[in-house]
Amino acid sequence: MPQISSLFVTRLYRAALSEHGPAIDPAEMEASCYAIAEDDEAGQEWCEENGYPGYTSYASLTDLPWRFPIFADLVKALDAHVAAFAEDLEFDLDGRELKLEDIWINILPEGGTHSSHLHPHSVISGTTYVAMPDGASALKLEDPRSARMMAAPGRKKDAREELRTFIYAKPAVGDVLLWESWLRHEVPMNLSEDERISVSFNYAWG
Repeated sequence: MPQISSLFVTRLYRAALSEHGPAIDPAEMEASCYAIAEDDEAGQEWCEENGYPGYTSYASLTDLPWRFPIFADLVKALDAHVAAFAEDLEFDLDGRELKLEDIWINILPEGGTHSSHLHPHSVISGTTYVAMPDGASALKLEDPRSARMMAAPGRKKDAREELRTFIYAKPAVGDVLLWESWLRHEVPMNLSEDERISVSFNYAWG
């Protein structure tokens, strides 16, 4: 009998944010995101100049946990989730920790998308979900080997999850998803009339 193994596994961490750290009220977090977006004129200008749909604080605010206590509580929870994921990945951190590098708000309106990308210079990236109305898009994850498949045929529609070229992770409000930062991902079009709100982040080593 042949022996077939699965090698070079890509891990995706999914948990309720509430499993670690202080309790965070989703309604309070949503209100905070909207209040920040309304006051962040630099972020609004960056989004307009760069054709970014909706709002992101990525290019304007670098100190959310210092400015807003609810984000400080969020980071405490994320630190614990990231530590658990790093343990699962069996990283040898050589006595150091993975530390928050940056954290930002995303508010995606109807019809908005976020094109395929990755996060260079980070180790673990992720998102926690603040508002996911019906029709809001899932997170689309791409097989990192896609560029090397060359003449390979496509996969069957009912292929096992670990063999698919794309995976769609549909989060719920209060979920946190983590992945290694080299994993290419995107947010397909938001088909909901309501806004999809999330908070994304990167962790670096050192």
